[in-house]
Amino acid sequence: TLKMAKKGVSFEEFRRIVTALPVVEESLAFGSPIFKVGKKMVARLNEDFAETIVLKIDPALRATLMAGEQDLFFTTPHHEPHPLVLIRLPKIETEDLQYLTDQAWRMVAPKRALKAFDARAEPSLFEQ
Repeated sequence: TLKMAKKGVSFEEFRRIVTALPVVEESLAFGSPIFKVGKKMVARLNEDFAETIVLKIDPALRATLMAGEQDLFFTTPHHEPHPLVLIRLPKIETEDLQYLTDQAWRMVAPKRALKAFDARAEPSLFEQ
């Protein structure tokens, strides 16, 4: 389960988290930062709510998160039909945001990038 943060995450910290993932590129959409893999969005800064990002998410996970942490996770009529969730950065812990960002990236990353990333993350049998 996700924990409510005492400190929160700044947008700059989020930028470091998302751009550390392979093949993520930052650009601007409607004047706000957006992070994509190719043409597919992973996340973007939401211009309508202070210190809030829009993150790609599995709809079942979104429902679970919103049921438990309504002041942290929310949606709008515009975002609701899409696999997206809005996250208030001042209220989330870094580890939780890293996990959710990783999951968002996995939804859009090419298979080759996923395989290379997962192989790098797994400890080698020879590193004992």
